[in-house]
This record gives sequence, C-alpha cells and structure tokens, in this order.
Amino acid sequence: MKMILRIAASLAGVFIVSGCHGRPVEIPTQVIYRYDDHRYLELKGFYCEGALWYTDTKRGIKTEVMDKFYRAFSETYINSSDRYVVIPDWDSYGGMVSKDYGETWDAISFTGRDCPNNKDIKSLTVVDDRAYFLVKDGRLYTSSAPFDDPRAMKGGTGIDYIIDGEKAHLDAGHITNGWGLQFIQNTHLINSTSGFLSNWQDAPQKVPEVKNYQGWDHMKCNPDLGLTAK
Repeated sequence: MKMILRIAASLAGVFIVSGCHGRPVEIPTQVIYRYDDHRYLELKGFYCEGALWYTDTKRGIKTEVMDKFYRAFSETYINSSDRYVVIPDWDSYGGMVSKDYGETWDAISFTGRDCPNNKDIKSLTVVDDRAYFLVKDGRLYTSSAPFDDPRAMKGGTGIDYIIDGEKAHLDAGHITNGWGLQFIQNTHLINSTSGFLSNWQDAPQKVPEVKNYQGWDHMKCNPDLGLTAK
C-alpha cells in the first residue's frame, strides 16, 4: 500500500510540475556526486528521484545501485575510501554499501536505540574502509573495522564471553553478512554480542578528520533537468 501511495504521489508531482514546466521529453541523467576524478554517481530520473548508478572509469566499473526511487542525500557526505563505498538515501533507513570497489551492492542496517531515519543524519563520513553516520542529536553509528572475526564466521571456533557475570558462547556462523554492513551506535556495543568481536574492539568515539579529500562534500541535483519550458 505504501508503494502504491508513493507511486501515486510521484505521478501527481509529474502532472503538477509538468503544468508549470512543460512535458518531459526523455528521462534525464545527471552526475549528483563525485568522489574524485574517476568515480561518480549518476541519477536517472525526474525531480531528483530515480535509478542510481555508480561509475569508476579507472577500474571499468559501472553498476546500478538502485533501479528506482533513489533520492539524493542533502547533508554532508564524504567517502574517501576506494574499496568501501557507502551511499545514503534521503528518505529511508540506511542505504547501500559496496565492499569491492562498487562491483556489488548490499543494504546496510542500523542497530541501537531509536535507529535514525536518514533525515535525522547530520553527516556520513567514510575513511579507511570504515563509515560514520553522525546523527543531529549527537549519536554516532559506525561500521566495523574492515575485516571479519574468523571465530564467529562459518567454520570458526565461536567465542566464549561473560555477560552479567554469566558465561556464554557465541556460536560460529553467527555472523553471516560479514564486516561493513551493520552500523551500531557506539554506546550500544557494551550491550551487544558484536562488542565481543575483534572487528568491533576499540570502536571510534568520534568522526575522524578527512584531509585532502578530492571529492564533493554534498550531493548536487537539479530537479528541473529534462523538463521543457512551456
């Protein structure tokens, strides 16, 4: 039902805006973000909503991140890592992540108290293959360090730990999606089994400074692109 309502709202927007600007001729494509001189994001659609593509000209990579309904993120966005790319969406929880230079993409998830909608996010910073979602109220959600704890993966030994004075065991195979896909509130780790994994030890408590970044610090999108004047 939500999807139907969203489509109906989008169509209503087309009719209203078309009345002011004229009938669209073809679906426009525009670069909405540049990471450096060879990596960028393109959005194909009207009114800054549509399909999202990632391109790396040096590696010969061009992949579709989302096939529809992507909307440009309006807050601060810095992604200095090459291998690990996290792309936020404007009006949904989380976003998409690639751990292989943009070849493949997976959805990310949040864990913590009152997980934020991206409208609550102040900034997303990705550096040294680790990402930091800073919420406007000061909360910080980070991804793990860029490696897996072999004890928790399939075929591992599992992890013995103590919680509330009681011995417990985290079975091998508990972690199925690997590093970099889950974002945990930094103060929530003490109450999570993830806090016992080696890739979550000494989790950062603040967003690191990124120096000499060659890309943009915000997405840029022209909502009138592709519309003809009456």
